[in-house]
Formats: sequence, C-alpha cells, structure tokens
Amino acid sequence: MDPHDYEKKYPEDAIYEELSENARIWRVYLDEATEFDADMVNKASDGLDLLLVFAGLFSAVLTTFLVQTSQSLSNDDAAISVSLLSELVMIQRAMANGTSIESIPPAETTSSPSRSDVWVNGLWFIGLTLSLSTALLAVLARQWLHQYTAITSGTPRDRSLIRQYRYDGLTKWRVLVLISLLPVLLHIALGLFLVGLVVFIMPLNPAIACITK
Repeated sequence: MDPHDYEKKYPEDAIYEELSENARIWRVYLDEATEFDADMVNKASDGLDLLLVFAGLFSAVLTTFLVQTSQSLSNDDAAISVSLLSELVMIQRAMANGTSIESIPPAETTSSPSRSDVWVNGLWFIGLTLSLSTALLAVLARQWLHQYTAITSGTPRDRSLIRQYRYDGLTKWRVLVLISLLPVLLHIALGLFLVGLVVFIMPLNPAIACITK
C-alpha cells in the first residue's frame, strides 16, 4: 500500500466529524509534518555537528597562539630592568666624575606594546570571540531542534496544533536562517586569524609572510 495514499491508510470520517479530535486530516497532517521535519532537522543537525567540531578545534588552536602573544601586551620587565640598570650606571659615573646627576634622564618604568602586537592580538581575540560565539549559538540551535522534535502526547488534533506552534516559533525566531549564518561567522574568524598570522610573521621573516598570504 502506498504510504501516501491516505484515503486507504485512514478510514473516512463520519459526517460532520471531519474536524474532530481523531479526524483523518490531523493524521495526514502529522504524517506529512513528521516526514518534513525529519528531513529539515537532520540536515540542520549534521551542519551543526560539523560546526561544533571545527569551532572547538579552531578555538583551541587560536587560544594556544594567544597564550604566547598576549604576553607582549603587558610591561616588558626585562626592558624595564635594563633601563633602570642603565640609569644606575650613569648615576654612578656622574658621581665618580663629580658631575651633576640632574642631567641624567630618568629610566623608563613602563613599556608600550608595538603596533603589530596590538593588531595581532586584537585580530586574534576578535576571532576567538566569534568562534566561541558560533559554538554557543550552535549548541542553542541544537537544543532548540531537539525540543522541536520532542514527542508529544494527546489526540492527533492536539499533536498537530503543538507541532504547528513549534514550527511557527522556529520560523518567527529565524532559527534556520541563524544556522545558515553560523558558517559565515567561522569564515570571518578564520580570515581574521590568517590576517593576524601574516602581521605576526612579517617582522620576523617577510619572505615567509608573503608565502603565507
């Protein structure tokens, strides 16, 4: 028997009972909706699973880079120590020569990061934020889809109305549109990482930076 031949699959409703709690129209609706929802949710879930895996790996790699480069944003204690030692040596020489120490410039006790360090860390921190945001939104969307396909009890009419209510909410909040935009966020994060990588390598070796481009 053809599973879509609902006239044979379900008995005909009694007269004036076409919209009753167990009417054939609700059973037909549930069959069609179940098939539609299964295809829609499976496609969306597969994409979300891939996004979660990639976002997790990318965030871990990016965090490893940031652990090293973020230290350049703080004061360089070694440079400050050298500056203080230089001032001390000059003071001692001035005292030995009998000259005034007021002309000796004070040591630099603070250090500011270079422009490239600021750009690299800025780009990579933004990329990490986008990657983690993508993972969070993917988890929320995954939970929404799981709740959307949760089994409900009641008459065919009640289950049909609940399913339609869920579908209207899915459409109103544009969940599927959000899911389709999540890869764009990851692409932007990956692009920021690559730009930051070029900026990071450029002072070290311009040739390698050009190859990275």
